[in-house]
Amino acid sequence: MYAYVGSRTTRQRNARGEGISVYRMDTATGALERVQVVGDLVNPSYLALGAGGRHLYTVHGDESEVSAFAIDRDSGRLRFLNRQSTQGRNPVHLAFDPSGRFLVVSNHIGSSLAVLPVAADGSLQPLSQLVPLSGPIGPHRVEQQQSKPHFNPFDPSGRFVVVPDKGLDRIFSFRFIGGALVPADVPFAVTREGAGPRHLAFHPTRSLTYVVNELDSTVTTYRWHAESGALEPLQVLSSLPTTFTGNSRAAGITIDADGRTLYVSNRGHDSIGVFRIAEADGLLTLAGADASGGRTPRFFTLSPDGRLLYALNEDSDTIVAFHVDRTSGRLSPTGHAVKAGSPVTMVFSSSSR
Repeated sequence: MYAYVGSRTTRQRNARGEGISVYRMDTATGALERVQVVGDLVNPSYLALGAGGRHLYTVHGDESEVSAFAIDRDSGRLRFLNRQSTQGRNPVHLAFDPSGRFLVVSNHIGSSLAVLPVAADGSLQPLSQLVPLSGPIGPHRVEQQQSKPHFNPFDPSGRFVVVPDKGLDRIFSFRFIGGALVPADVPFAVTREGAGPRHLAFHPTRSLTYVVNELDSTVTTYRWHAESGALEPLQVLSSLPTTFTGNSRAAGITIDADGRTLYVSNRGHDSIGVFRIAEADGLLTLAGADASGGRTPRFFTLSPDGRLLYALNEDSDTIVAFHVDRTSGRLSPTGHAVKAGSPVTMVFSSSSR
């Protein structure tokens, strides 16, 4: 098993990253051993694997491009293929349609979504569609001066792309038809003013979506209507303990494969919020917030088998591994941690052996 870690690299971001790091992962212990660094990359700040795990793709934060790499299935090492423009500034997320033939990218400052076809050899073709996003901006004077899409996952059916927009306090829904984005029957949901919706996770078996709101550190539960693309709000909860009165912003969100536990990262409180998902109705209860083992956990992820959680602490330059209690969902340190400059994303790929 190999892990690929993206980082921030530029002085403007006060970053210490070197590029994309390739780690060999010990699946028994969770320990990471670095085997390659792909340098000379500007802010490879979000990664995605292509169909079959044979290719890796990265956006270049604060730039206007996305790059493709081939993965050697024996060694896990990366080989650069090509790079294409997203025709918008600061791409922050990318996701493949179910066919693997199209890549959708969020241009955070460009206020748009880009669609790029993918060639048979895994290389990227020039942009085929650019969709601008617009609407009334939110009340935050710094963070909500324009549309700021931050995430664009496909729904479980692969027919919709759902886009939280931090700047507009909206969550957009698009159908994906013939390689193109088309507004859904219900084109967006409106969140609480100043919430700043950032990322989301679909429940693995229920028609539910959970959205993490960055600016007010909350999680909203929505009923997902898979025929219309509508999001029906059901519940909103803080991702922070009631005793915490300091400054914090939520970032990532993940659900375990069983659909029993949801995790959210808190930057400032520097923790992973652990929510239990009710079996009866899918609503949330905050079970606690476990320390991330460092500063500013912008990103975290569960290991493919769900036994481990890795917290990427951007401002303390560490990746810290935790055991996941499969009954309670709570986290405990494994004792394994690695130094990594400004880590901000992590994905896994199996070797061919």
